[in-house]
Amino acid sequence: MSKSLSDNALQSIIEARHHDPFEVLGRHVRGDRAQVRVFLPHAREVYIADGDLPLTRIEGTDLFEGEFDADAIEPHYRLRWVDSQGFTHIGHDPYSFAPVVGELDLHLFAEGNHRHAYRFLGAHARRVDDIEGVQFAVWAPAAERVSVVGEFNRWDGRVHAMRVRGGSGVWELFIPGLTPGALYKFEIRNRESGRVMVKLDPYAQACQYRPDNANIVHQAEHRWQDKDWMAARAAGDWQHQPMSIYEVHLGSWKRHADGSFVGYRQLAEELVEYVRHEGFTHLELLPVTEHPLDASWGYQTTGYYAATSRFGSPDDFRWFVDHCHRNGIGVLLDWAPGHFPKDETALARFDGTALYEHADPRKGEHRDWGTYIFNYGRNEVRNFLVSSAFFWLEEFHIDGLRVDAVASMLYLDYSREAGDWVPNQYGGRENLEAIDFLREMNRVVHGEHPGAVVIAEESTAWPQVTRPDYLGGLGFSMKWNMGWMHDTLTYTSHDPVHRAYHHDRLTFGMMYAFTENFVLPFSHDEVVHLKGSMLGKMPGDAWQQFANLRLLYAYQWTYPGKKLLFMGSEFAQGKEWDFDGQLDWWQLDVGLHRGVFGLIRDLNRLYRDLPALHAHEFDGAGFEWIDCHDAGQSIVSYQRKDGDQRVVVVLNFTPVPRHDYRIGLPFGGEWKEILNTDADAYGGGNVGNNGAVRAESRAWMNQPFSAPLVVPPLAAVVLVPA
Repeated sequence: MSKSLSDNALQSIIEARHHDPFEVLGRHVRGDRAQVRVFLPHAREVYIADGDLPLTRIEGTDLFEGEFDADAIEPHYRLRWVDSQGFTHIGHDPYSFAPVVGELDLHLFAEGNHRHAYRFLGAHARRVDDIEGVQFAVWAPAAERVSVVGEFNRWDGRVHAMRVRGGSGVWELFIPGLTPGALYKFEIRNRESGRVMVKLDPYAQACQYRPDNANIVHQAEHRWQDKDWMAARAAGDWQHQPMSIYEVHLGSWKRHADGSFVGYRQLAEELVEYVRHEGFTHLELLPVTEHPLDASWGYQTTGYYAATSRFGSPDDFRWFVDHCHRNGIGVLLDWAPGHFPKDETALARFDGTALYEHADPRKGEHRDWGTYIFNYGRNEVRNFLVSSAFFWLEEFHIDGLRVDAVASMLYLDYSREAGDWVPNQYGGRENLEAIDFLREMNRVVHGEHPGAVVIAEESTAWPQVTRPDYLGGLGFSMKWNMGWMHDTLTYTSHDPVHRAYHHDRLTFGMMYAFTENFVLPFSHDEVVHLKGSMLGKMPGDAWQQFANLRLLYAYQWTYPGKKLLFMGSEFAQGKEWDFDGQLDWWQLDVGLHRGVFGLIRDLNRLYRDLPALHAHEFDGAGFEWIDCHDAGQSIVSYQRKDGDQRVVVVLNFTPVPRHDYRIGLPFGGEWKEILNTDADAYGGGNVGNNGAVRAESRAWMNQPFSAPLVVPPLAAVVLVPA
């Protein structure tokens, strides 16, 4: 053994448990002499390449050392070594490099204020002292030793042990000669138990395609061409602009004939053409963050910084977003910061302790979901999540995030039995740490990314979800209107003969319609788990089902709030969503389905073209009831407003046509019938008003004018002044 170090220090290197391998390995200068020590388990001979200076094996070990004139050894010397099979390798010694991660990065990370932690944590191809390689860094404060393992070192955790940066818990290592595309993971030895685990990089930006799961060193090469879109987004006013969202699960929108997935680039081309034809303004993607289980739809995330490899590379996904932007389509991404799976290879018990989650299962587990809950009170965990949000907005130009399951984050007793949860410091059920995290995340996203939106899926009556944090709100841009959705679907599920007794389900929503910035969602959650398709929820025979669905969509598109519709619902797919297949595209060739498809296109056109339908979706200035009391005939009517522009909507929720149905109108003269969901073009019976009605100077329903209408059965009529 070497006499310059203790036997214990050398033995700890051999056993891969030394917390600071740089203390033993590398170049150590004392006076005019330099000692070089390397650990190469697979080497037969080792030399300092420049000068061909041999290193001597320490007997009985895979440690090699030599002592030379200091001037003979360059600071970044190269090693030449011959492996057990006789192959020669040459490269710079990783242990000749000084720390790469900056002190400011470590300081900001520790205090929870690093918005771009992904720029120094993870794996990054870079040049250090004019030498190419890859910098690795990972947070594992309970580790005794952390190593980078990969194909380049035969997945041997003894070879590339990392250095720890003081008390930060961050481990780092620069490995010269590595290039993008290299496969890697982290091997972690826990300090207390000695247990050794192989873990995925929490900050990895690319992963192998399942079932393989190694991380891939990634360097973005895409050159963005969406400058005009990004500038317009930053200068725009999303609150008063139309937003019609087509929600998509990429894995089941369309597949190849053999059942395999379609790639990001082909999906982009086909989806853009499709949504532009239908008139949607945005795509919303179920999570493309990497996940091991298809059946989780992406909501059990293991890679918060990696676009799933199911559909291609990260640059392929960048091309997807870029192509959407260049064709006028925004892209929203579902994001799940509320929980993560228990997969042993990922975040769970990452360094052998409850690092990203709470140790106490009463705070740290969703038992019914089989997942862990993030510890939002830990600075580094908040950094991880906020940086993930920034990553998608900055590195992929995502236009907004839809935050999944916000209610599960807000309440400590969410989906828990009495006694199975821990109250907050004041004895309440509110998760104060999660609330602080959400407020911080929304504040910095809106502050640094003008025009980007953050949408909450929040299913309770929590107040001020979409109000600024300085007013006591959570700071989200918008919130899904789950109450409206549930009430509306409950109402329309009733046979029309019973709807008169449930009329309040239609009207109650206006009591709170402007308390938040709402999105009206008919999402994936409504067409799975034996809930049936949107068409299947409608009562009656086939004709009535299609008529009801057309009426429902007209109601959604003319009611205040941004619009969201899950894929397949736009052509009234007959069966509920199957994540493991593709949409029933053949139904587009069937008349009634084609009629619904055409209606959605026309609804989107009206919604975009008429400011009265989108300019005041979040305030009462844009809505006025004409008559909300006609429960006996199950008819409601209202007007949408913007300045002097008026759009009048009449909805008949019974299969009985109403002739000479007098409706109050704000203006006299002729009113055009610009939409009738009973038109034969949509598959209806073509009952209507021959394109127009004339308002008489006869006050009615608190309006100065009125006109008798023919209101078709199970249909909506939309009127505007001629």
